[in-house]
Amino acid sequence: MKALLKTTLTFAVLIPVLALAQEDEASTWTKSVRGGLNLTQTGFDNWAAGGENAFAWQMNLNYSFVRDLEKTNWSNTGKLLYGATKTGDVDMRKSADEIKVESVLTYKLGAKINPYVAVTGETQFDGGYDYSTDSSFQISAFLDPGYFRESLGAGFSISEGLGTRLGLSFKQTVTSDYPAPYADDVETNEIETLRSEVGAESVTDFTYNVSENAVYVSKLELFSAFAAFDEIDANWDNTLTVKVSEYINMNVNFKMVYDKDISVKRQIKQSMAFGLNYTFI
Repeated sequence: MKALLKTTLTFAVLIPVLALAQEDEASTWTKSVRGGLNLTQTGFDNWAAGGENAFAWQMNLNYSFVRDLEKTNWSNTGKLLYGATKTGDVDMRKSADEIKVESVLTYKLGAKINPYVAVTGETQFDGGYDYSTDSSFQISAFLDPGYFRESLGAGFSISEGLGTRLGLSFKQTVTSDYPAPYADDVETNEIETLRSEVGAESVTDFTYNVSENAVYVSKLELFSAFAAFDEIDANWDNTLTVKVSEYINMNVNFKMVYDKDISVKRQIKQSMAFGLNYTFI
């Protein structure tokens, strides 16, 4: 099962490469690849007011490859993000780390409601550490955990820039060296490295052009397992991008995650970045 899920993630990442190979005039792919680099540095030398030297960097790559035909629409999107921060004499620590890919195949019935099948994968590049104690220790790694969902159902186009889909979903949480709290069931005597759930999912995508140079993108993912239908896992990702010039953007991101299996409290991550942005395609 784990090998199959890893193959699925690899295939989803390679889809843009296959699409790029179709460069002839008859190609039906709509392609977009955008990347950014943000740097922050602060230095002090005999500064009376005090302070610590600091350096931070963050890189991101977002892609969208869509094949829109008369009867089908195949949408492939991905988000790759990594960054690190160094403050004072402390070693460099990562501050952002995310890999997320999604592939959705929709069959057009000629109406606003259309059936779909989808595959989603999410993990991180590097190891994660808990710095809350004096001695830091690793708590996560690449595909440890990894989250996968396979779903089918119906999508509904509400208006331009707003669409939602609802369907049956199969969710897997994969781990290796760090099963707790991601996949291990504390109520059993064994240590589980794979958690499989069946339930219902809802995914809502919203894009709004705030102005000519500013766009807001929001994605809300909800999943509820049939075994615990009153518990809803939520993943809400929001990004506001403001174009300052041709190659300079400001990005504000707010992400909230709730999964009772991992933490009884909601998890929040907020970031603001200002730096170079380049559109490759």
